[in-house]
Amino acid sequence: MPVPHKRHIRRWKPLAMTAAALLVGITVPAAADAATPAPTPAAAPVGAYDDTYYQDALGKTGPELKSALHTIISDQTKLSYDQVWDALKVTDEDPANSNNVRLLYTDRSQSKGDNGGDPDQWNREHVWAKSHGDFGTATGPGTDIHHLRPEDVSVNSTRGNKDFDNGGSAVGEAPGNFTDSDSFEPRDAVKGDVARMILYMAVRYDGEDGFADLEPNDKVDNGSAPAIGRLSVLKQWSDEDPPDAFEKNRNEVIFDQFQHNRNPFIDHPEWVDAIW
Repeated sequence: MPVPHKRHIRRWKPLAMTAAALLVGITVPAAADAATPAPTPAAAPVGAYDDTYYQDALGKTGPELKSALHTIISDQTKLSYDQVWDALKVTDEDPANSNNVRLLYTDRSQSKGDNGGDPDQWNREHVWAKSHGDFGTATGPGTDIHHLRPEDVSVNSTRGNKDFDNGGSAVGEAPGNFTDSDSFEPRDAVKGDVARMILYMAVRYDGEDGFADLEPNDKVDNGSAPAIGRLSVLKQWSDEDPPDAFEKNRNEVIFDQFQHNRNPFIDHPEWVDAIW
């Protein structure tokens, strides 16, 4: 196994700011489902929901903040696993091509209709691996689109159910990603996205609803335990890769059109350190 390496995330955020300028005002089309509401407006500024959605969480830290956020974000509309297909075609639409989605790890733009099980099609990646807590594709954590993303079928298989950490060998089909026997390192531009999805899941699913209590920890090779690591690395990724326009817009689409709940760590990245 190659010697693990440590890298600091490249400061690519000026590009993200340019992308943000292009994304402002984009209207995302609704999914084909007749029940889907009208398209979402552009992403709201940070703090826009503090007087309404987050009012019961403000001023709290630690377990109190985590508990308050759990109560807030648990009020959601749940999707079936089949409905996830159509939802992802809206949440992850390519801003440069409305016929395509952007894949999480490869960053490839691919036709929305080219989804399935063939190696070069895209499927539904569970960022919190569904075997970590053994929830599978059950309605709830298994269908929560805050952590489900389009991904190349074979790259999804390469990630498998590995924990997240720095190090490993390059993933040939997905430049910028690395993996070894027990961990996966995503490309720099989505490191923070991955961290915030993992931490959302840990707050949302705390042992209620008949599912396991999901928690991050600071190790890898967690197997089927309801845990994913490495927490210290995820916190670093969240800090060094703050939310960009695509991630913020995705949060708005999920809130406005599908689940009607939010990922609080996209709206308030500072809450990561306030809880962990």
